[in-house]
Order: sequence, then structure tokens, then C-alpha cells
Amino acid sequence: MRKALRWLLSFVVLIGTVSAASAATAAEPATGNTTGNTGSTSAEASADIKDRILAIPGMTLVEEKPYPGYRFFVLTYTQPVDHRRPSAGTFQQRITLLHKDVTRPTVFFTSGYHVNTNPRRSEPTAIVDGNQVSMEYRFFTPSRPQSADWSKLNIWQAATDQHRIFTALKKIYTKKWISTGGSKGGMTATYYERFYPRDMDGVVAYVAPNDVVNKEDAAYDRFFEKVGTQECRDRLNAVQREALVRREPLQAKYAQYAADNGYTFTTVGSLDKAYEAVVLDYVWAFWQYSLLADCEAVPAAATATDQEIWDSVDAISGFSFYTDQGLDPYTPYYYQAGTELGSPSIKLPHLAGLSRYGYQPPRNFVPASIPMKAKPQAMRDVDSWVRHNARRMLFVYGENDPWGAEPFRLGKGARDSYVYAAPGANHGANVAGLVPAERAHATARILAWAGVAPAAVQTDPKRAKPLAPFDKRLDKREVERAQTLRP
Repeated sequence: MRKALRWLLSFVVLIGTVSAASAATAAEPATGNTTGNTGSTSAEASADIKDRILAIPGMTLVEEKPYPGYRFFVLTYTQPVDHRRPSAGTFQQRITLLHKDVTRPTVFFTSGYHVNTNPRRSEPTAIVDGNQVSMEYRFFTPSRPQSADWSKLNIWQAATDQHRIFTALKKIYTKKWISTGGSKGGMTATYYERFYPRDMDGVVAYVAPNDVVNKEDAAYDRFFEKVGTQECRDRLNAVQREALVRREPLQAKYAQYAADNGYTFTTVGSLDKAYEAVVLDYVWAFWQYSLLADCEAVPAAATATDQEIWDSVDAISGFSFYTDQGLDPYTPYYYQAGTELGSPSIKLPHLAGLSRYGYQPPRNFVPASIPMKAKPQAMRDVDSWVRHNARRMLFVYGENDPWGAEPFRLGKGARDSYVYAAPGANHGANVAGLVPAERAHATARILAWAGVAPAAVQTDPKRAKPLAPFDKRLDKREVERAQTLRP
């Protein structure tokens, strides 16, 4: 995959979080104790949940943060750098645990990037009113081996990280488990299911791109030819084009901006390459994280000042991103995009004669000292497996999200699995944004997979609602402006 994300990781970490407008009060509120001892043996019943967790070999407490009705732990877990050679070294992988009760189901969440160390609840966790384990993806700091062997950053190694965490915690959290994640996290949940299909009782993958054949990206071109309205598309294309027409004065502004903030451009190669990469993100990033109604705020390119063009591109794409300082936290993503995940490239006919580099490959955004080798078979394998073997999997996409142009699809071999798209939604699409019939059905299936569907829902799936009441802090979607880059 390529780039164009547009908001800080905290947004991606929380994709799938239930919204205030759609979260319902509990249909059958959980009443189990929050120390997590219900249903345990007598010896276990006398142990505090923290003690039970820390009794797991390799588990270390970083801190515990109080939260009403829950206990929230930030932990590290010792993982092999290479699961095929466990003796070859280890690293500390950061995870968090939002504990409600061991009698409740557990949701295994990953963003595919860093982990949020504040208490937060994904949408499936609210739906099933359960516990949540969240994992930081390997090689994202601080979950990175000291002497990083980048060849050990691949989807199988990461899936095996999850498998080991699940295996360790399943002894305490013995009820049903659901895996989930948004964007790269949705991809991660899918890859985990492909390699360890017996671990989870269900999968909810949000806005998960599926770039099966990396060199074939016509689906993205078709998407940009019809997304939204012609008026909005023309308005965005005009600003993007104008930013390249005015390259000289706007790059002078960029140079001053970089100097003022201490930004450098060693990895991408030059300020010119970084500038164009930001500008080429503009249209993609708009549709990824904005709505059609937001087009009204896009300036009219023909009459806009240089400052207005700059401000619009900066607000949507972010001029700080393709600096060394902006790219550095996301080196693991770009490494994977260039080795296994793929990276879409689109045609930009309205920029003919103005674009010098086109969509630059992931190799341009990874330090030259890190070797990369493409493995195109990885995505073909996952795609084929999902089509023929999916069991209890739900894929949710946004109608206006570019990353949904190449979605996962289900074949004849799939069972109890579904692909839905939320109308008018962007990269933040979730179950709550689906049309009513699909929303109820998806919610009912998640409850069933987790083993907590109320009798009324089992009789009539249309009555399905989240079991947990909305919590404005736990279910908050933190949208902080940040750099562009990935799904």
C-alpha cells in the first residue's frame, strides 16, 4: 500500500470505536465483578487479576491506570525476534489490557502501528461489553529489537506475536475471543486469522486494503473518477494542480518552514521530492478522512493566494510528513509496504507535465541502509485464503474511502462471513455507520461469535445493539492532525 493517511495514529488506533449517536444502552448489562475472579478455581479466586497476569512468564507491568468499571494495564511481553529461532534473541513488545471481567469475552485489537497507552475501547469491545487486549506491532518503537534485523518484520512473525499473546492470556480469559483492527490493523487481524485460524472465534476487520497484485492499480483510478461529485473532484484536482504550478514560491515557503523547524530530507532525497509527495497525497487524503460536505472549505484554485493553497495542502496532507523527522516513526510501515503489503500508484492526468516523480515507491521513504526485497506472493496467499476459507469474518468499508477500492472479497468457500460498506463514509467507517439492516445483522453476528447474544437477539437479529452503554472517554475517537502515509 502506499500512503495518504492524514491523521495521527491515535485515530487509526481507534478506528471502529462506537459513536455517540449510535451507541445504545446495554441490552443485557454485564454484572460480573471487575476483579476478574468469577468462575476461577479457589486458588485463582484468591489472586488479584494483576497478579494473575504478571504470573505469566515474560509479562511485565509498566503501569496501571485507574478507570471506573475496569482496570487498565500497560504491559510488556517478551517475544522472540524470530519465532522460527526463539534462541536468536528477544524484544519487549508493548501491549495494553482493558480488563472488565474474566467472565466476559475478550477483543484482541491492533492498529498495526503503535499502541495507545490510555484506556480506549474499540467498537467490537463495546458491542460485546468485554475485555480488550491491544498489541503494538513489532518494530514500532519501543517494540523494536535493539539490533533490528528487518527481515524479521513480516506478517507471519507479527501474527505469531499475536498467537503467543493470545495463548498466554487465554488461560485467564477463557471465554470467546474476537480479533479486530482498523486499516492496517484490519489487515493485521486478517493475516492473523489466515495463519492461526483456530485462535479467534470471530474477526471484525475495518477498512482493510487488499492490494493483491501490486502492479495492477486500475481500481484506484476508477475510484477517483467517480467518488463524490464532479464539482468536488474538479475543485480538489485544481488545488492539487495549482500547488505544482506554483512550485517555486511554495517551495520557498517550504524551505523556510523546514529551516524554522529543523526538518531535513535525507531519506526522501530532496525537498523537491518531499514537496511533490505531499502535494500528490492531497486528493487521496481528502477522501480518506474528509466527507463530501467538507469540499465547501476547499479554496477555488484560480483565485486563491499562495498562502491559501499552502494552508489547504498542509491541512489535508501535512508538509511535515516527508521530512526525516516525519518519516522516521513509520519506517516499519513503509518497509512492509515495499516488501509484502503493496503500495498503490494512481494515474494523475490532470497533473500531466507538472509531476516530476509520480507516486514514489515505499523504497524512497525507508533509509537506504535498510535492505528491502519484494515478496508479492504474500498478499496473493492471504487473498486466496480469505476467499476460500473465511469463517466468521466481517469486513467493513467506507463508500468514499480510497483504500476500499481494493477490498477483501469472499468466495464460495467462505462461511458466516460478510463484506459491508457504510454509505458516504470515509476511512473511519464502522458498524454503526452501516444501513440499519446491515448494522443490526453485523452487530448480531458479533454478539453471537462472542457468545453473548441475548435471547431476544437470537430470536430477532434486528434487535441487536451494543451491550455496553456509550462512554465518552473510552469510546472517544481522538483525531489529531498528523502526517500522511498509510492505511
